[in-house]
Amino acid sequence: MFARTRAFPIAALLALSVHGVMAQSVDPNANETKAHRDARMHWWREARFGMFIHWGLYSVPAGSYEGKTYPGLGEWLMHDAKIPVGTYADYAKRFNPLKFDADTWVSIAKAAGMKYIVMTAKHHEGFAMYHSQVDPYNIGTATPYKDTDPIKAMGEACRKQGLKFGVYYSQAQDWHQPGGGAYGGHWDPKQDGDLHAYVQKVAGPQVKELLSKYKPAVLWWDTPVGMSPEDIRALTAGFADDPGLIANNRLGNGVPGDTETPEQYVPATGFPGKDWETCMTINDTWGFKTSDHNFKSTESLLRNLIDIASKGGNYLLNVGPKSDGEIPAEEVQRLQEMGAWLKKNGASIYATSASPYKRLPFEGRATVKGKELFLNVFEWPAGELTLPGLQTEVRGARCVATGERLTVTKSADGSLTISRPKTLDPLSTAIDLSLSSTPVVVEPEIRVAPEGDGSFRLGAANAEFVGGSIKAEHSGDAQNIGYWTEQSDAPEWKLNVPGDANFAVKLEYACPDDVEGSTFELTVDGQGTGITGTVAKTGSWGDYKTMDLGGTLRLPSGKHRVRIVVKTMPKGAVMNLKHLFLTPSQS
Repeated sequence: MFARTRAFPIAALLALSVHGVMAQSVDPNANETKAHRDARMHWWREARFGMFIHWGLYSVPAGSYEGKTYPGLGEWLMHDAKIPVGTYADYAKRFNPLKFDADTWVSIAKAAGMKYIVMTAKHHEGFAMYHSQVDPYNIGTATPYKDTDPIKAMGEACRKQGLKFGVYYSQAQDWHQPGGGAYGGHWDPKQDGDLHAYVQKVAGPQVKELLSKYKPAVLWWDTPVGMSPEDIRALTAGFADDPGLIANNRLGNGVPGDTETPEQYVPATGFPGKDWETCMTINDTWGFKTSDHNFKSTESLLRNLIDIASKGGNYLLNVGPKSDGEIPAEEVQRLQEMGAWLKKNGASIYATSASPYKRLPFEGRATVKGKELFLNVFEWPAGELTLPGLQTEVRGARCVATGERLTVTKSADGSLTISRPKTLDPLSTAIDLSLSSTPVVVEPEIRVAPEGDGSFRLGAANAEFVGGSIKAEHSGDAQNIGYWTEQSDAPEWKLNVPGDANFAVKLEYACPDDVEGSTFELTVDGQGTGITGTVAKTGSWGDYKTMDLGGTLRLPSGKHRVRIVVKTMPKGAVMNLKHLFLTPSQS
């Protein structure tokens, strides 16, 4: 995968990847009508759940080289251990996946409730997992496993079982080929060469070969780096032969792609107005790694799917098969459990659109399908469930899994109460509200109240966002405000201050060494406060430190809007912000 950690906002990297200003568009869909795009994206928008498969030579060493287990991702072993090209290529002689069965893999995905599969045709290691005529470094030529073409077999099995099939291709990062180390660097003289020659002779022809031979529904690029317009045209030459092809945004270089690709996190606000897909691992690594047993729970994975659907996105969940062709049992078990829930509750996920609510007063999520409002309740409160702000008439309510009819009562303040079902699902209880028309929601204004000691803890969950780049995202186990790549963007919090008070101000933030230097000011109700700061480096996007802004913030009793306004942004991004702390002060 592209981002092994939160290395840099993808929007900023895509911007940096362009070689100057191109004379004309290289986007193959630049002149597409909205009607054609909607038709092309229709199945994908309804699918909501897909399987990612990372499988290659890296499954043979499985994270270890010369007796040492390397930290990091299994599929990055060649890079991390700096394995010479010839030495790594020898793993092909040991790659003989006799247990691989495409029908079994597709059956696992189908039973999990997945609607499409995207499989690595070639990852950064440069090894093609199909019978390529362009280059002999492939499974049909370099391994003992010569008879079966896995990409062909998976495509046929998907068509037979009614799933869509797509391929992943690392277009600019190829550690085997001369010139292919444009992003990952190189450590072996055999890797020396020209990126553009590599794209024209290997990558472009292989992509055209994949599109013509296997007719994938999805092409999943990875690693956008600086290319010429001729390179981009070579990589997209086959697009004209398949007007239904869906491609993601990681080709870059003036090609926006069809889908945004947040990796290993669920953006708190999604990407309103855009098609997007969170890709995520079940454990910590994409490719199989023997030492990685840190598997996410079924509850976590399923609630991720529900969360993503509630924001209008898709969930592309990864499996990393072993070198013998088996998908690890721990991954299969979790997929089976997700499938069991979806078999009963899938109506609340498939073909739905994003929630009309910004926030719900209970632990759960909402989705919409026509005149139906679905509620997925993770933790049912004691007694009845309260739902505020719904203006549309409710004609009935039922449990999706059991069909049990529920009682809905409208309160004097206009909020609804929904009776507690007889049986609650420990993963999530899905409720279907049948409405008289598409749902209309008017949410009550939410203002942040002080904590018990009078302090305010302001973060992504209770922020509103001004501007197009800044977003809330998950980073590890917590949310932060990131993708802050426009100086005009700002987070804002609406506060309810019960009495006149003075506050000390601190930030909890992260910033890598090459992005520091942005300056900002705290404003209240649109007015400057004189409380300012300069973003210092912390080490990386994930290394958080606390900054004391000094001075005293005076807030009179009442309602206020607090905003962080960027004054200068010299290096393309501001920071990742986890919290703004306002702590009562006597000064």
